[in-house]
Order: sequence, then structure tokens, then C-alpha cells
Amino acid sequence: MIADLPTLPESYRLLRYDTVASTNDEAKRLAHQGAASGTVIWAIAQTAGRGRRGRTWVSPPGNLYASLVMRPDCPVARAAQLGFVAALALGDGLDPLVPPGLKLRFKWPNDLLADGKKLAGILLESETTAGDIADFVVIGVGVNLASSPRDVEYAATSLAEEGIAGVLPQTVLAGFARNFERWIGIWRRDGFAPVRAAWLARANGLGEAVRVRLDRATFHGRFIDLDDAGALLLESAAGQRRITAGEIFPAAG
Repeated sequence: MIADLPTLPESYRLLRYDTVASTNDEAKRLAHQGAASGTVIWAIAQTAGRGRRGRTWVSPPGNLYASLVMRPDCPVARAAQLGFVAALALGDGLDPLVPPGLKLRFKWPNDLLADGKKLAGILLESETTAGDIADFVVIGVGVNLASSPRDVEYAATSLAEEGIAGVLPQTVLAGFARNFERWIGIWRRDGFAPVRAAWLARANGLGEAVRVRLDRATFHGRFIDLDDAGALLLESAAGQRRITAGEIFPAAG
């Protein structure tokens, strides 16, 4: 029903599905066919949802599953900063829906935590043209509203499990899109610096001992900063390390 659709910025085009395999896959398919920047894929459920590194994203009805097509016309390395833009938009969109006592924090590189447990994830996928310019970027967002997965490596939660029941996916999608439009305007006008500063202000584990797992190694150290490109800076016994991709966990565990 039309009344159930979220109100998005005027430049956005919403495509709603009852079920898809993956909103990111559908967004990429449409991007290959010329879908404009601002195309939003929203599904009530996914049958083959994906997180980072191909992990399964359990996707029953009641949660938010959406993907946004963007054509930022910039080098793909800079386009990766849109993951931080999306995190800020998601955090700002959720803030009015949660009580002040529930701490929402950003987990590098692309998760949103509620009191230390994973509430939402962001998945960026892009394709390039000649000259390493991003042809398009797909920004997938999954938010646990009614339920969260079990038997996962990093403890997860949902708004319902935190005592916040009845939040509708379309409400969160509208808040995300509205705030994404604001933050991407800041990013385009002022660069990554204000995005980086706002993200760091709510960064989980900043200044603390952490372990960072890469494909073939695990490093221990203190999470001290993000650099100007969004890489994690880790202070370790071997000196400072710059990490562009990996999984971050508390030092113990």
C-alpha cells in the first residue's frame, strides 16, 4: 500500500519488493542497466542476504533490508568513504527512535552497535570505469529491528530485544535516506574531514586495546585514529600499523 511507503528525498526513486535474494544484488543488476543515482531497493525479506566477505545475513521479515545506488563520480578509493557517510546517516536516523540510555556506536569499518552488540551492518560494493573512477557504488544497509541472528561471532541485538518494539522498517529507511542526503552533501562540499570527525566522536573502542583480524594474520594494539582515507590506525608493539580492511574485536576474547 502507498501509505506504507517511506517518504524519501525528492531525488530518490524507491523500488519495493516483498522478497529478493539480496537487495545489493538487485541494486547492482539495476545499476548495470543504468539505474540513476538515488535508486533505493527495499525488501521485506531476503532469501540470500549477504554481509561483508560473503557472510550470510539472516533476513526474516520485520527488519530493514535496503540498498542505495550512488554514482559519486570520484576515484573508487574516495567512494569507499561513503561507508562512513552511511554510518552517520544511520546513526542520526535511529537517534530519535531510541532512548538516551541506549548507546549507539560505530564499529570500524561498517557496523552500528547498540550497547556493544551489533544492531546494523553496511555493505559497500562498487564497480569502476577506466581510470579507476567509480561507475557506481551500492550501499546496502541491514538493521535488526524485530529480531537478530544467533550463533554469530560478534554478539547481535535488535531494537525489540532492547525494549524498543514496533519500529517499522519504512520509518528507519526514511530517516536513513534523509540523513544520508544531508551527510553526502557535507562530504561533497567539505570532503572527508567532517565525516571522519563525526564518526570518531561515536567510534567504538577508540583509544582502547583491540585485536584486528585480517585474512592471514591477527594484530593486537590500541585503536588510536582513522587516517584521512578512513583506514584504521593501530598502535602496536611493532609500531603504528595502517589497516584498510579487517575485522575489529575487543582485545580479550
